[in-house]
Amino acid sequence: MPLRAEFPDEGELVVATVTQIRDFGAFVTLDEYANREAFIHLSEVATGWVKYIRDHIRERQKIVARVLHIDSAKGQVDLSLKRINEHQRREKIEQWKNEQRAQRLLGAVAKLLKLEVEGTYGLFAERLVEDHGSLFRAFEAASAEPTKFQSTYGKAPWVTAFLRTAEENLTPPRVTVSGTLEISSTDPKGVDEVRAALEAAEQTDPADVTVQYVGAPRYRVVVTGAQYKQAEEVLKRATESALARIQKTGGRGTFARA
Repeated sequence: MPLRAEFPDEGELVVATVTQIRDFGAFVTLDEYANREAFIHLSEVATGWVKYIRDHIRERQKIVARVLHIDSAKGQVDLSLKRINEHQRREKIEQWKNEQRAQRLLGAVAKLLKLEVEGTYGLFAERLVEDHGSLFRAFEAASAEPTKFQSTYGKAPWVTAFLRTAEENLTPPRVTVSGTLEISSTDPKGVDEVRAALEAAEQTDPADVTVQYVGAPRYRVVVTGAQYKQAEEVLKRATESALARIQKTGGRGTFARA
């Protein structure tokens, strides 16, 4: 498959399609590695004794397996179906689907550039995979932080086409962080002072900071952002603004991260 090594690594999880089933095991092709053939021995199909292999696996089935052994000289790849759990299987399938989507998006970029998809590999795609770990993550980075992406890669035509495709096809990922403010005031105008402190928190970033009433004197501060680190910094500024405001008028306050 484009943008991948010829063989997977030992221990890697791979997506495969079952092509033949025998009494001693199953032959499969590796979807992510140009349909290279691999083998799952009967003893690696399922835990415990396997009486009928077809009770566990069937032709044309899409599976997730773990790479046990590779003999590149012989072109042999041995897999295990039993050495993964359900969480790993679902996570790998989701990753595989994302990469399939990324390949389609790469095709859209190539079309904008009037190139064949293969022409994008040496131009930029291989570098993006190296920098971001996968093509899909590169598209996510372009969607989440287009200014940073352009700053990193410049203003070449492929950057413009890549950013346009990411913007049109991906919703920027969002993260949420939160914590609990406890603020109070014994001042005659304490209610107003508390309200002013909460407003100070929200005004730190009106688009991304929300204060929710939990039960006086407790208030939940929620921040959404494109990146975890960025959201944490906004949360810190918001709560510090609230605490400084209430303490300025003689009130008290604490903050606990959720």
